Amino acid sequence: MNSRINSTLVKPTINLGFIVKRAGVLSLIQDEGRYGAFNLGLTNGGPIDKLAFHWANRLCSNELNVSAIEVSVGGFAIIAQVDTVIAVTGAKMPLTINGQVKELWRSYEVKAGDLIELGYTNVGVRSYFAVAGGFDITPSFGSSATVCREGIGGLKGTKLAVNDILACAVTTKAKLIKLAKQDQPKYCNEVLLRIIPSYQHHHFSPQQKKLFFSSEYKVGKSCDRMGYRLAGQKISCDIEGILSEGICHGAVQIPNDGQPIVLLNDRQTIGGYPKIGSVISIDTAKLGQLAQGGKIRFEAISMEKARKLILRDLKLFNQTQVISLNVYF
Repeated sequence: MNSRINSTLVKPTINLGFIVKRAGVLSLIQDEGRYGAFNLGLTNGGPIDKLAFHWANRLCSNELNVSAIEVSVGGFAIIAQVDTVIAVTGAKMPLTINGQVKELWRSYEVKAGDLIELGYTNVGVRSYFAVAGGFDITPSFGSSATVCREGIGGLKGTKLAVNDILACAVTTKAKLIKLAKQDQPKYCNEVLLRIIPSYQHHHFSPQQKKLFFSSEYKVGKSCDRMGYRLAGQKISCDIEGILSEGICHGAVQIPNDGQPIVLLNDRQTIGGYPKIGSVISIDTAKLGQLAQGGKIRFEAISMEKARKLILRDLKLFNQTQVISLNVYF
């Protein structure tokens, strides 16, 4: 995915940017993720909904990997200390600037002293708050991605707190743009997740695989950035456990109780449950936008079809045109 920077950015001479007024339920600094550190026991982190994250940065005319804030559920408020441009994408969290209701999926000029607030979502779970030039965060092991379980990334290796200061550049000139409504992702409470069968799938009988792919599951109480534990039809396997091995993003583990677990960005790096397959990367974002009680079905696809779907979505992102608001400051 490519993006052009259309902003003139000036680094502040002191540590200014935004100050957190309300931290919300779970608000985390994220860039695209931490890779190449599995040998150290460090997982990827990064945005759960990578498409919404990329759009937030693109709407601020940023490179797509720069640091933004992932806001889960809502209740977040932040005060600008500099003049800049922001954008919010993702779940339908009510957005206001100085008390005035604003649309998501577009960029806005903000001035020093402006209050930006995100209410609580009723559709979707995670939103992304980006700023022109990205937040200036010191990397940990090559990334700013916050993984609370490991205590790394972000400001202090944990979620944002009241009075945290997030440094960023001053934007002296920027083009304001938006994504047309018909091009915005649609969030709902029912999703179809496409799976590439794992090399362990032969340990599941044809009857068990038929049950798995014909059943509806619901998101259980245990759902977070590590993974989603599902509730529904129990699935059995002819092995109860395996030697611990590396776990990929989207892996669908079947533990002893037969209830599937789909592993996400903050998953452990190794595990010992058999896996029936792996949810493709463009579908894990849909799962990560489901709250407890959300409904899920699975569909098996080939690796070649998964590759074509991912390339199709990449092409669509790069070719989707934004709407210029023809406003400069």
